Amino acid sequence: MKQALLILLLLLALAGNAFAAVGCDLNDPDRDVKRLFPNSTGYKAYYVSIQQKGGKALLAKVEQRLGDKFTGLYETADVPYTVYEIFKAKQTVGYIHGVNQKGQYGGIQVFLALDTKGNILNLYFQKMTNQAAKSFRSASFSKQFIGLSMNDFQAYDPVTGKLNGKLLQIKNPAPKADNDFKAALRGVKKNLIFMQEFGYIK
Repeated sequence: MKQALLILLLLLALAGNAFAAVGCDLNDPDRDVKRLFPNSTGYKAYYVSIQQKGGKALLAKVEQRLGDKFTGLYETADVPYTVYEIFKAKQTVGYIHGVNQKGQYGGIQVFLALDTKGNILNLYFQKMTNQAAKSFRSASFSKQFIGLSMNDFQAYDPVTGKLNGKLLQIKNPAPKADNDFKAALRGVKKNLIFMQEFGYIK
């Protein structure tokens, strides 16, 4: 009887973990920080969540700014986000932050390297389940985002996926994977909103 109870408790614990909030961390921070910020001398990781920073009110604000509702395990208020503050000597030179975004065939992990003003320095897909993933990870695609900021994504509607302003310069590297192209852009906008709402960029 005792053994059966222990097994039941273990199964319940495992089930709880399976449905726990899913965060987004760099797989190898030491390597990735140096690759995205070659002149950096160090970094510090901070862990934040919508629940911690403002709860339901902040969630509603983020959804309103995004122009879309949050759904699924990747987008609950208790999801932990990791912000990497990057240093050169004692000076903060930028940030790296990633979000999980639902793609057509699975999760997409969208990381941005930002300067201290919130301008994009680099875009990095740590995870993407798609035959066209190589095209999305290409330097020719990511360089189209360099210099863009929240101001450029402000009017972007992730529901329609219609591009406007400076976003018109971004070309889909795999037209047959249009759903993942839209998902990637939604992830970028969500990422920038979080960085503002968490207080790291203006």
